[in-house]
Amino acid sequence: MRVLVLAKEDHQSQAAKPPTPEMMAEFQTFNEELVKAGVVIGDGRLYPSSQGKRMRFDGKKRTVIDGPFAETKELVAGYWLWQVRSIDEALEWLKRSPFDAGTYEIRQIMEFEGM
Repeated sequence: MRVLVLAKEDHQSQAAKPPTPEMMAEFQTFNEELVKAGVVIGDGRLYPSSQGKRMRFDGKKRTVIDGPFAETKELVAGYWLWQVRSIDEALEWLKRSPFDAGTYEIRQIMEFEGM
């Protein structure tokens, strides 16, 4: 099964704060473990919402909304795309991460036959 692991941030509308060199080294080690195990399919860090846009659909009407998105308490800041056997396996991998703060959401990706 494929899952998307979403890293959430509370204050993403502000400038992105780079991780410390120590935290980056720990993250790299953890990420290398995931890659060696064949879990990671893709990953990335997103720019803050101040540099993003949203599009709202209302029938045929399209409205573009410029960031930052102040009405939102949490925004996605980064993601992993993982191949795992179950949500429980994804949770076990995430428990091993070096992060000491933040919220991470794991969502299974729907698979459709013939697509």
